[in-house]
Amino acid sequence: MRCQSVRLQPPGWAAFGRWLKRRMPTGLYMRSVLIVIIPMLLLQSVVAAVFMERHWRLVTERLSQAVTRDIAAIIELIRTYPDPSDDYGAITRIARNQLSLNISIEPDAQLPPPRSKPFFSILDDILADQINQQIRLPYWIDTVGDSRLVEIRIQLDNKVLRVFTLRNQTYASNTHIFLVWMVGTSLLLIGISVLFLRGQIRPILALADAAESFGKGQKMPAPFSPRGADEIRRAGIAFIQMRERIERQIEQRTAMLTGISHDLRTILTRFKLQLALAGDNPDLAGMGTDVDDMQSMLEGYLAFARSEAAEDFGEMRLSELLEKMTADFALHGKTMTYRIDGEDKIAVRPGAFQRLVGNLASNSRRYANSLHVEARHNAKWLTLTFDDDGPGIPEASREDVFKPFYRLDEARNLDASGTGLGLAIARDIARAHGGNVTLGDSPMGGLRATVRVPA
Repeated sequence: MRCQSVRLQPPGWAAFGRWLKRRMPTGLYMRSVLIVIIPMLLLQSVVAAVFMERHWRLVTERLSQAVTRDIAAIIELIRTYPDPSDDYGAITRIARNQLSLNISIEPDAQLPPPRSKPFFSILDDILADQINQQIRLPYWIDTVGDSRLVEIRIQLDNKVLRVFTLRNQTYASNTHIFLVWMVGTSLLLIGISVLFLRGQIRPILALADAAESFGKGQKMPAPFSPRGADEIRRAGIAFIQMRERIERQIEQRTAMLTGISHDLRTILTRFKLQLALAGDNPDLAGMGTDVDDMQSMLEGYLAFARSEAAEDFGEMRLSELLEKMTADFALHGKTMTYRIDGEDKIAVRPGAFQRLVGNLASNSRRYANSLHVEARHNAKWLTLTFDDDGPGIPEASREDVFKPFYRLDEARNLDASGTGLGLAIARDIARAHGGNVTLGDSPMGGLRATVRVPA
């Protein structure tokens, strides 16, 4: 039996991946900027690394090699033509005038203790390698003291040769020009990219705002026109055509519902009039009840089909709406309490939202003895929680009850007429506002209905 090994990802990499994902921007604009900036920074880093490794090191090596060769020549002069009578004046003059080196010879001297290398020690390493290759004598180097000078001491037989040279004679000190040029061009290119991306992202944001406003049934903040790249223009044109088709369908449906409502209500009114003229006939009592039920069902069907979609947004006070519901509960001998956390004034479709809250509250009034409504209104969301002590709805049926015409045999129903449209209407209104309605268990023992819509 062959066993296949599975290579698991180290937990450290998984944690790093989750950490990075949480900190990555979610907006298209910032992600596009990162797509441009990250490759540019990587390219500049590679170029800088290659330059530092090749060009800068090569130039420094050539300069240090030349200075070390000059020092080796001075040591050879000292050994070949010893002239201690005038303190090696001729050799000192030749080093200063011809080689740009300031030297001094200290008899009976020793090298000081070695200095610690600086963090960035490319000059120390290269200069030490050249001295080991060309001179092969004990030495001491100071590249940290005076920033303009480099001091080199060589231990001769019974004396020390002390050499001062300019830093730019041993070190490629003008490399900062390249770094400044690289950083400057990077910032310029990033600035141009950011401006260009902003111009490309704006049409996408405008299209998203227009689609979101239309989806919520709100008026668009400004006349929308396709702009930007060809693909964005095509998406904008497709959105405009889709919006026009939907608006035509809504107008046709509204006209059809208006006609149906007028005709059916006329017939029902005629039935009621005929029943009223017939007098108190026990045989017609059931027919009167059927007419009332038919009118109630007709109102439910029309409300579900209409969904209050044509209503404009307006402001209303949540406390006034809940106070009316509280008074209605009191008339039926039931108890309702509420609490509002946040701003009392809300921006919704007043008629539709009142129907949404009324449906949920009347359902609790019908099947429970008490109801508590918790309203939380912050900068982003309005959340209403309805908790009652009624029989509740089984968990397996909590999604089915939102389907149109679905009815529970032994549970609660929002429609007195039994059409099974109450919760469907409630969720339809909430979604028309950009939110939703969900059901759960209430801490009071009954049903919890949660309405969450954008503030």
